[in-house]
Order: sequence, then structure tokens, then C-alpha cells
Amino acid sequence: MLKTFQYRLYPTKHQETILNSQLEECRWLYNHFLEERKTTYEKTKKSPGLFDQCLTLPKLKSQWGSLKTVHSQVLQNVAMRIDLAFQAFFRRCKNGEKPGYPRFKGLDRYDSMTFTQIPVGCEIRDEILKISKVGNIKIILHRPLEGKPKICTIKRSSTGKWYAYFSCEIPTLNILPNNKRKIGIDVGLTTFATLSNEESIPNPRFFRKDEKELVKAQRKLSKEEKGTPERIKRRKPISRIHERIGFRRKNFAHQESRKIVNRFSFIAIEDLEINRMIHNRCLAKSISDAAWSLFFTLLFVKAVEAGRTIVKVNPSYTSQTCYACGHRQKMPLSKRTFLCPCCKFETDRDHNAACNILRLGLQSVGPIPKSPQSSDWGSSHMNPTLIQTPISQPNMPERYQTFPCTSPCPENIRAQDQHGQRYHLASTTQW
Repeated sequence: MLKTFQYRLYPTKHQETILNSQLEECRWLYNHFLEERKTTYEKTKKSPGLFDQCLTLPKLKSQWGSLKTVHSQVLQNVAMRIDLAFQAFFRRCKNGEKPGYPRFKGLDRYDSMTFTQIPVGCEIRDEILKISKVGNIKIILHRPLEGKPKICTIKRSSTGKWYAYFSCEIPTLNILPNNKRKIGIDVGLTTFATLSNEESIPNPRFFRKDEKELVKAQRKLSKEEKGTPERIKRRKPISRIHERIGFRRKNFAHQESRKIVNRFSFIAIEDLEINRMIHNRCLAKSISDAAWSLFFTLLFVKAVEAGRTIVKVNPSYTSQTCYACGHRQKMPLSKRTFLCPCCKFETDRDHNAACNILRLGLQSVGPIPKSPQSSDWGSSHMNPTLIQTPISQPNMPERYQTFPCTSPCPENIRAQDQHGQRYHLASTTQW
């Protein structure tokens, strides 16, 4: 398993000048390789590959002496990035997506360089990071490296800060003991997340809090003419505001995901199409500010490292279906309390959805208890081999599988297709 560690660098002014010049050389080389592939294909209908372009590096170094100031592995990685960009381009063409042909990098648009074989070219010694052809740079090791470092990436942020990213190979995972506790999570905008045990995580709304300050900075920027030094100067405060919002949002997601992974052995979450949800112009800003994708990603990473089981379920009708009796009713988003007209069950809308999500998640890994509050769910449900074999069903999304109704669950977890066959909706993805 590879795990990435991020550390802050504090280069001197002279070292920062060298790093900026190396990034500029990498940018030039990237554009050169892109132009070479484009012109060669237009003439011969064939494009040079990764190794073909790597073989031209010695000749380019003799023609352009400034390339010798950059380590050879960094230059080879530039060719690798071009190759990956074209692989993604052809993959999108094959899948019928918007192609997005690789673009040329403008000034200050190339912000990182990678050493692929540590300690060659890059090595840590105590509180010093030794970079080839740059020198010894001060590094803040706020936490020790775990495992064996494999790859190092030096990156420049939009505000001029420098960071080092180390990808380390970890031989063993930090498995947490199984406490037989389970949870379902329903994310939202009123509250960031509601848990099936009636706990809720408030929505911090970091972007909304700094929005007024951002508006003032953007107004000052709009008054300056494009291409002038004054406009470049006005752009820095905007970058700092966005960076601060990103730091707070990432710290919040790290803390909340760590709390959940430490407390629960089984986690069920929604399989949301967030990229489609932000097409709603009324909710796009709030959904982006909540950063559900970041939270789910960090929750997935921490759960895998801790040996937890995490599953994704179909979120359809989880808020409109009664958890107690299974009656389904239409509910507008403005209605926040769920009141069942059949059994008179009343609870918060998000809590009802979280309970349904937990029930679906448990169904995807085996027989489930009668109630999410019961304690008869043991360690056998953590065995991935107990996942039922899916059966084919018509008119269902491909990423979802259908499971026959064999466990004693209420009708709200069951659905019925046009042929009258009942099934469970659950995603078989084991994150």
C-alpha cells in the first residue's frame, strides 16, 4: 500500500529562484514534447511514444544547455506526464466522453516536478531535504515518514509556498480492533452529516464565512487592467483566501472522518453523483462548499488503512421511505420532519435516511438484524466472502447489483420492478 506524506519546505531566495527556473525548463520541455507529438502525427499519421521522446533528451540537452540544470529523472517524468495525458485523451474518445485534447502550459502553469527513484536526486537528512542541483532545503517534519519512500514530488502552491510529497510503501496496515459497531451516514446541507445513531455533524460553511472578504478582493482585482503588475499583485490576496478555505475544509474532513473510523467497524454511505448534483444552479455553491467528495475520499482511505468495512448504497428513496413500516411518500426538500401516515412514526428526515442507508449497507454484506440498534451483528458480517451473488435485473444502473429478499427486513428496503419481482438495492463496492 502506498501512502503520501506532505511536508512544508522553506527554501532560501536563491534556492527558490533555482526551483522556479527548473519548473520553467520543465514547462518548456512539456510544450516541446506536445508540439512534437502533434506535428509528427499531422505529417506521418504516427505519434512518438514515451520511450521515443525519452531517447531524445540527450540531444535536447546538447542543444539547450539550460536543461542540464534539471535532474534527468525530472525530465523523464515530463515525458511520462505527456504520455499519461494522451492516454487519458484516447480513453475519453473511446468512451464517447468530451475528448479534451492536451493543452500547452502557459507561464506559471507548471507547478511541480517529480523524482521517481528516491534517494536518487532527492534525499531527507534530519531536518534537511537534499535536492540535486538545488542544495539543502529546510523541511518541517511535523510527523515521521512511515515505510520506505519511493517517489518525491516538489510542488509550488498558488500563493508561492513550497511543499514536498513523499509516496511511501507501507508493508503492514494499522488494523484497529473490531468493536462490532455499525453506522449509516446521510450527508446534507442543513447539517453536514446525520448518523443513524441520531448524532449529527454541523455544516461549517467555510466558503460562506469568507465570501464577503473574497468579494472585496475580487472587486479590487477587477479594477486593474489585464497584464499589468498591479493586477498580478491584486491576484495574490484572492489566492490566499481560497487557500485558507481549502485548509480549513480539508482539516475538517480529516478530523470527522478519523472520528468515524475510530468508532465504527462497519460504515455505510451514499453513492452520490455529485458531479451531476452541482448542475443545480440553486444548490451548486452550497454542495461545493460542503465538499462531500473530499469527506468520502478521506473516509475511504482511513477505513482501508484501519481494516474497516465501508460500502456504498443506492440513495434513491432513502429519505422518502418509512424506516419503521416501509411506506413510501413524496416529500419536498423543504419538509425536514418525516411523519409516516401509516404507522405514525416521526423522526428527522435525515435520520430516517441514515437508518435506511445502514440497513441497505448491512444487506449488501449478509443477513441483517431486526433493528440497527440491536447488538446481534457479529464479526461474520465483516467477511467479504459473505457478499451475496448478484442476480440480473432490468432497468437498473450498471454500478448497482440486485439481491434477492431473503433477510427479515421491512418493506422499505424492498423495491419492485415492472415485472413484479422484488429485490434489494445495494452497491457491492467495498471501499
